[in-house]
Amino acid sequence: MKVKSGGGFRAIHYTFKKGREAGGLLKLFRAMRSRNACKTCALGMGGQKGGMVNEKGTFPEVCKKSLQAMVADMQPAIASDFWLKHSIEELKTFSPRKLENLGRLSQPIRYRRGEQYFEPITWTEAITSITNKMNLIEADRSFFYFSGRSSNEAGFLLQLMARLYGTNNVNNCSYYCHQASGVGLQSSIGTGTATIVLDDLEKSDCVFLIGGNPASNHPRLMTSLMHVRRRGGKVIVINPVRETGLLNFRIPSDPWSLLFGTRIATHYLQPHIGGDLALLWGLAKSLKSQNRIDRSYLNQHCRDESAWCDALDSLEWDEIETKSGILKDEIDLIAKLYGQSDRAVFAWTMGITHHAHGVQNVQAIANLALSRGMVGKVGSGLMPIRGHSNVQGIGSVGVTPTLKKAIYDSLEKNHGLKLPTKPGLDTLACMEAAAQSQISVGFFLGGNLYGSNPDSKFADASLSNLDMSIMLNTTLNTGHVHGLAKETYILPVLARDEEHAATTQESMFNFVRLSDGGPKRLMGPRSELEIIVEIGSKLSETSNKIDWQSMRDPDKVRHWISSVVPGYSQIKDIGTNRSEFQIEGRTLHSPVFATDSGKAQLHVHTLPDLLAQNKGEFRLMTVRSEGQFNTVVYEDEDLYRNQDGRDVILLHPDDLSLLSLKHNQRVRVSSKTGTMSNIRARSYEEIRQGNALMYYPEANLLVSRDSDPASRTPAFKGVVVQITPET
Repeated sequence: MKVKSGGGFRAIHYTFKKGREAGGLLKLFRAMRSRNACKTCALGMGGQKGGMVNEKGTFPEVCKKSLQAMVADMQPAIASDFWLKHSIEELKTFSPRKLENLGRLSQPIRYRRGEQYFEPITWTEAITSITNKMNLIEADRSFFYFSGRSSNEAGFLLQLMARLYGTNNVNNCSYYCHQASGVGLQSSIGTGTATIVLDDLEKSDCVFLIGGNPASNHPRLMTSLMHVRRRGGKVIVINPVRETGLLNFRIPSDPWSLLFGTRIATHYLQPHIGGDLALLWGLAKSLKSQNRIDRSYLNQHCRDESAWCDALDSLEWDEIETKSGILKDEIDLIAKLYGQSDRAVFAWTMGITHHAHGVQNVQAIANLALSRGMVGKVGSGLMPIRGHSNVQGIGSVGVTPTLKKAIYDSLEKNHGLKLPTKPGLDTLACMEAAAQSQISVGFFLGGNLYGSNPDSKFADASLSNLDMSIMLNTTLNTGHVHGLAKETYILPVLARDEEHAATTQESMFNFVRLSDGGPKRLMGPRSELEIIVEIGSKLSETSNKIDWQSMRDPDKVRHWISSVVPGYSQIKDIGTNRSEFQIEGRTLHSPVFATDSGKAQLHVHTLPDLLAQNKGEFRLMTVRSEGQFNTVVYEDEDLYRNQDGRDVILLHPDDLSLLSLKHNQRVRVSSKTGTMSNIRARSYEEIRQGNALMYYPEANLLVSRDSDPASRTPAFKGVVVQITPET
């Protein structure tokens, strides 16, 4: 039976299902209510008010993603004899879901080139082997990669260890997701994060949701959108696919919504994949023609107003319609609605950033918001919807190839440290360097770099070219069995609600909050801080530069963070006063911008041509399913798109007919990078004709390493593919 709404009684039933997996609903409830930041997205939940509470203090706030992540961490340990029963080659055949559901990692394991199995080893052997190897190589032949699930304390300490070791090859996972947001916003308004808080969103009367599907990926946002709708506000969705949960969602915690549903989108535009930039410029042009531009605001608070207005005037509607796929009349209607709004919020996700012009997309969104004075005003602003729960904090505390000058100066002048000055490589550059044998060691704090990379064959070859890789994780993923280095170490870590002491995370609304930690569920894993201390204290280049043993205490690390990271001065006391705080200067309720001029910057762009101009070619978007978070697949089905598996390509019925294909016919999907065979071509009327949809990370095989030159974010959207029947 076709699913016609998101959430609802299915979500409640799913909660009971996960409760059974966790050993009982009460046990799961207690875990979810612990004072810990949510383990999935950065929307903001938990902290001093306890779990299942959002940043407004509303209870209960919970979603399937947070349940899935918690239950995964509550799994029993992988049996010690598992590693002798299952070869590497067999593990390579396991799906992402099967690897995730094998259980928790509980002992260090090692793989050596030529062997067929992982080998369980002791912690002493693991740390000694790792540090002996690292002591023999030049520091710039290493790179460090961080996921966004780790704490601020672990992120800060590991990036410090990397720099004391001698390299700036320090990266976080945002380079493959929201780096374009940070670069675009920084160039427009002088800050790279959301300019609003949750309360602003709920005060708005017009929300643009561009290139995202929060009904699947950030479900707690749907409660706020419900509140916007109930106050008579507009929700304008821009997405090549009509997503079920963005049309109708049943909020389980709201009785009326649960029973009768909530209409989310008031208006829905379906541009072609890659057509967002043309559409955004078309909206701005239409605003200007309707005399809805706030010229006074632009004159007082923005730079290059004249050049931007001239560019609008010179742009032809034929070009806008052709390159966006949206007709002028539709654009004029949406521009009129925006022009009538008093408080507008612009939100977006990777449908905007995963393009070769991702930064320009973000700049165009900022242009549109600035054109009516919607930045620096209560109830209005810019809202990149972040993924991993602490990806923003990891970046704040220094996990970037180039340290902020304030952090660099403080570490050198106030702490007497000597840091490397050679420019660090971004994530894609590190992968390319590894492929060219210019890097020999990779250190991965969480995440799945293999699964996150475009061009899976290249990623496998690049990571396999390393002499050694060190991965710190709670469960297995595809990156543990593909792209194995000559020597690969997998070290089991504690989840944040198992840490012996409290750690901190930063939400996408710029709140820093405390996670309490708690009792260990398993005896083998260690805290990330403890592992970093053990390795750092044994590296010859770092061992005597700081008091490593004191860094086992998160409070000690927080004192360092407070003294060097801008906006984090209050973190030194958070362990005792338990008061979360918001980083100053990021939420903009007045039009004062942290740019050199104090004004926002308007940007002018040349509209790119749409890809896939040849007959029989399609623009492909790779997406997450409803049962997935980033590269972690919890369920093979995609409930809201009514798909029972992941081996599919979704096409508009007219495109299926154009190719003389039948629904569910097996096809080959090819790009300039690779080919996927035995894929089911499925009729899906919700997608814009001329476009196609497949699942990430499996479809990474088809994604090239073409990237946005300004952010180096790969273009996971807009991949040109050809589809042919299997013979």
